[in-house]
Amino acid sequence: MAHEAHLEDLEGRFRAGDVRALARALTLVEAGHPLGQALLKRVRGQGRAKVVGITGSPGAGKSTLTDRLILEARKRGEKVGVLAVDPSSPFTGGAILGDRIRMMRHHQDPGVYIRSLASRGALGGLAGATVAALALLEAFGFDRIFVETVGVGQSEVDIARVADTTLLVLTPAAGDAVQAFKAGVMEIADLFAVNKFDLPGGERLIQELKSALELSPPRPGGWRPPIYPTVAATGEGVEELFEGLEAHHRHLLEHGLLEGHRLERARFEVESVLQEWGRRRTQSAGELVRRVAQGELSPEEAALALLDPSAKPA
Repeated sequence: MAHEAHLEDLEGRFRAGDVRALARALTLVEAGHPLGQALLKRVRGQGRAKVVGITGSPGAGKSTLTDRLILEARKRGEKVGVLAVDPSSPFTGGAILGDRIRMMRHHQDPGVYIRSLASRGALGGLAGATVAALALLEAFGFDRIFVETVGVGQSEVDIARVADTTLLVLTPAAGDAVQAFKAGVMEIADLFAVNKFDLPGGERLIQELKSALELSPPRPGGWRPPIYPTVAATGEGVEELFEGLEAHHRHLLEHGLLEGHRLERARFEVESVLQEWGRRRTQSAGELVRRVAQGELSPEEAALALLDPSAKPA
């Protein structure tokens, strides 16, 4: 009964636009708390935010660029949510200090809400927590949500499954062309920003990207990823980049692709929970794992035994 009363109170404040209720809900969901899950079920699917994923190697200037894009969105009267995802920092909460300091100018703006996710171990791990946090921000009524990831391997590919539009930020100086051409990363980007374009090698990087894109498979609806030179520190090229984000959103609408994105996001969330369950169960399945290592069981037999404890392996 107390649970129900708490839920009613939290939902009421959340729907009334209380930012503290949003912060509480995000904390509960990130921790995998039943109250957070219950609230999420009630409010999910309300709101239609434009979700933009921003990824790229550390040092590419993603936070500064995100900061500039927030300004562009606010100029247009949009209410903006930002999720700064740092999968590399499970203990120190490294995302929190760095991103919050860089985006401090928005601290007093009630139309901007910035949240760092730097936790592990919640239901679905960080990936599941990110999608759940997105759903909460969307239900809260944000017009645009930026999801910025630190960009280490898997998180670059994951973000494309979570966002409607994926922006890959590269810089001329960091050997980024080589990084970007690694399997999977070129394919996920809907737009490219060559940031710190004032450094040597900017034009060359754009030419390398163009050549690589000519060889990559066509995108849904025939979208051809554009490349924008930017200098986030001065704001140069940022307005054009923002217009590019808008153009991609229009493309998704015109070709009926948005609903597919929503379904893929939900599929990704369910997969994340399954993966986290599997990870937790194998941690405490020493005997099964030992039998696999000794060749007594196949990995499939061990996995089935974990999924269905009543089906005892031979």
